[in-house]
Amino acid sequence: MSWGYALLTRIQSIDLTNIKGFVIKHKWRILIILVLIYAGTKAYDHFFPTEVKRGGVQTVTTMVLEKKDVPLVIESTGTIAAANIVDIRPMITNTVKEIHIKEGQDVKKGQLLFTLDDRNDRANYDKSKALADDAQRQLQRAKELVAKNFISKAGLDTAEANAKSAMATARAAEAQLSFDSIRSPIDGRAGIINVFPGSLVQASNVVVSSTTSTATSTTGAMVTITQIDPINVQFTVAENSIPLLLQNDIANLKVLVTVGDNLTQIYEGKVIVVDNQVDPAIGAVRVKAQIPNQKRTLLPGQFARIKLEANTLKDAIVIPSQAVVLNARGRFVYLVGQDDKVSLKPIKVTYEYQGNAAITGVEVGERIVIEGKQNLRPGVKIREAKVTPPAKPATAESKPTDVKPSEAKPSESKPAEKK
Repeated sequence: MSWGYALLTRIQSIDLTNIKGFVIKHKWRILIILVLIYAGTKAYDHFFPTEVKRGGVQTVTTMVLEKKDVPLVIESTGTIAAANIVDIRPMITNTVKEIHIKEGQDVKKGQLLFTLDDRNDRANYDKSKALADDAQRQLQRAKELVAKNFISKAGLDTAEANAKSAMATARAAEAQLSFDSIRSPIDGRAGIINVFPGSLVQASNVVVSSTTSTATSTTGAMVTITQIDPINVQFTVAENSIPLLLQNDIANLKVLVTVGDNLTQIYEGKVIVVDNQVDPAIGAVRVKAQIPNQKRTLLPGQFARIKLEANTLKDAIVIPSQAVVLNARGRFVYLVGQDDKVSLKPIKVTYEYQGNAAITGVEVGERIVIEGKQNLRPGVKIREAKVTPPAKPATAESKPTDVKPSEAKPSESKPAEKK
């Protein structure tokens, strides 16, 4: 025990004050060193797992390459927009006499929407029409007098001028009278009506309400008519996808549209126009498609997700995107040889969509790793992961195993069912 006593004496002789001071003085440096040591050991364990360091066989999932056709899809987001939209505004200043539609009502082209107070305009028209008729009679009489040399040719010319002027005034009065009947220029649906019977509407687009004790005015349309069947969707296609977009005839391009959070209801339409220039502000070209909307379930302004099938890639080799290895030299896949050893093979990704990638640089029938590549290095041997099939559920046709009561174990015995 003499050596233990000597060790204890040696420890007691150490000046702990100096050690404590050193730690306090350099605590941040010591902490950084400890963190670096910890991070280094973790990184080493991540990039060089135990099985790899020992050269063990790695368990992976593989697939055999084959060809198939792949639809080339362009995805985008956009907005539902009306095919036609018209703000109904008065052509003259007058008061509203009658409203012939209801808010939200479907209207036809030419249908009467509003009638303005036409008393003054109708009186002016009747006056102008009477003057025009009188001017025509004066002209006819002047022609008869000229034939009998009772008046000069100049008198006939004056009568003709007066008749034409009176007819023009009557036509102007008729046009003014027609402005008192406001009709829909398109088929569509009426929106919120912003006027009431008695409201003063002005040609300056200011609607003044006379139904309240205090006069108020708001600038806007009397009503807005929106065509929603068919309805449009407007979206953009990125500049790098324009060649793919324009490979086919625009009339053959179809779109699949979903709106909001409802991804189960899919609307099918067709592209009607691709803009003739790229918008440099967003680096994309604007596209408009049209969708049937007989049930009126789509409304202008809704957010839309669009899938446009631009073309089909024939006989392409498609793999899961997770099988692609990225490094500083490019893109690779782990190719499995006849001896179950892997090697890196360079590839080129020609198209990628929804977790799959169409690639070149490999051949049909070759075998590649799709899962477990994080533990691989070239030359490592692999084995295929076992896939456990799901257990089959018991069916009514399954027959119970015949077991005699004397052979049944206590733990396997079942209590009698209560009736």
